[in-house]
Amino acid sequence: MGVYHWGSLAVQERVGVRGPAEHVGRSIGTGIRDVAAAFLELQPHLVVGAADGAGRMWASLLTGPPGFVRATGPHRIAVAAGVPAGDPLAEALATDGTRIGTIALDPRTRRRMRLNGTLAATPRGFAVEAEQVFANCPKYLQKRQPLELVAQGAGVVRRGDALTPGQVRAVRRADTFFVATTAEADGADASHRGGLPGFVEVLSPAELAWPDYAGNAMFLTLGNLTADPRAGLLFPDWESGAVLQLSGRARTEFAADGGRRTRFRVESVVEGVHPGRLLWSTPEYSPHLGSTTR
Repeated sequence: MGVYHWGSLAVQERVGVRGPAEHVGRSIGTGIRDVAAAFLELQPHLVVGAADGAGRMWASLLTGPPGFVRATGPHRIAVAAGVPAGDPLAEALATDGTRIGTIALDPRTRRRMRLNGTLAATPRGFAVEAEQVFANCPKYLQKRQPLELVAQGAGVVRRGDALTPGQVRAVRRADTFFVATTAEADGADASHRGGLPGFVEVLSPAELAWPDYAGNAMFLTLGNLTADPRAGLLFPDWESGAVLQLSGRARTEFAADGGRRTRFRVESVVEGVHPGRLLWSTPEYSPHLGSTTR
């Protein structure tokens, strides 16, 4: 069986990148190499994507001291992190068999890796049995330096079914967000999107849109959305430690000139103000953002 399901294959065919996608797909494996294990142990953040008990997709941000994520075998990682109070994935991350996507991203070096698989609850957090492990290129990643780790606190959680004016402003100034998607039997995935502030359009308090920039030709995210429109978005505020989580449904628009845009309909909103967060500097924007066409 190949690394791509029918949704990704359909997008690759439509865009005309089946050859490059087949080549790049050889980098997807199930093993965690030594360099990947060493990278994971240095990270203070892990973004995870999964479905909650009602089937809604969410992306969540987990934080801990370096080493809170580590490889415990050639196909397994352990995550020793408490889920923030009020996080919509709290139950899923404590449930054996949850299909989960993870992405570890280092803003200091613009490196990132993804690991998708099946979760097993543990006394200190959870483990993931890897089914897909691969690195991504540094395109569209903003560079940041860590400033301080503020004291852990209970945090404040606000919920809704559409964006407030303050949340609209947060989305419009975002230069980074994460997307959780799924394709049922093929499991969950978490991916990164980056751009200059304003690259995410707020069409209304219940609808967003963003361009799909040239990438690695895999089209894992757009492929998942072709197969299943459920999606979860995570907007981190790097300078305050707040996180904005959205769950809803997304679809991709293909323009005649080859451009692509994803539209996202908001169904549920969770805003967390968690004092126990690592704060980061203002960004050094990716040099690739001056050339974002296919």
